[in-house]
Amino acid sequence: MNVIAIIPARYASTRLNGKPLLDIAGKPMVQWVYERAKKARLINDIFVAADDKRIFDAVKRFGGNVVMTSASHKSGTDRLAEAAANIKCDIVVNVQGDEPLLEPEMIDEAIRPMLDDIELQMASLKTRITDYEELNNLNAVKVVTDRRDFALYFSRLPIPYMREQGSRGQGVRGSRALLEPCYYKHIGLYVYRKDFLLKFTEMAPTPLEEAEKLEQLRVLENGYKIKVVETRYNSIGVDTMEDLEKVRKIVESRR
Repeated sequence: MNVIAIIPARYASTRLNGKPLLDIAGKPMVQWVYERAKKARLINDIFVAADDKRIFDAVKRFGGNVVMTSASHKSGTDRLAEAAANIKCDIVVNVQGDEPLLEPEMIDEAIRPMLDDIELQMASLKTRITDYEELNNLNAVKVVTDRRDFALYFSRLPIPYMREQGSRGQGVRGSRALLEPCYYKHIGLYVYRKDFLLKFTEMAPTPLEEAEKLEQLRVLENGYKIKVVETRYNSIGVDTMEDLEKVRKIVESRR
């Protein structure tokens, strides 16, 4: 099967304008993501879906594949679908453009179930939460799955609710032994059959999706399944200047 990765890259950002072009050790963030994703073994090709000529030109400068997409898209998935519609492929990987330390193995882990099961339409990743700050962080999405690792629900709140640990409003507290087996962070790396991706973006937004502001809930609300593979890796999304400085320090420490 022809598997491609696409990095949706939007210039405008409420908190970090021009985020794809922010410098990390002499290279724009989008280049870090591109080079990390390119190391995945199960990907045949990789593209950046840009909405701004500045991003387009930056990708061209480092020799990457890039396509221009509409600046009016409301989500990265819509941008992904526009780009994928014009590329010959069977499977599309949505690689988040703000995760410059993404482990290539994570991409392969998410792709593998799609190669093993031709009926599977969509896959993603989860990792165990062992930190209470992350568990109570509304920007860190949580996921619960069934015994076959299909998603049951995604939420910004800590789920499942642990009755012995007190109310959600007070935040989740308790022993590490209780924390570790119960909570999973959703990592927003998605793998789609191309046909399903195009179908998904034609679906109307759903009530739970709009309540949580989590696009993947649209899939569940329409009766489709998402395979969620557990990975030992975590990821750092760059949403703030604090996140950016954290990534810069990690990169410098590895040199």
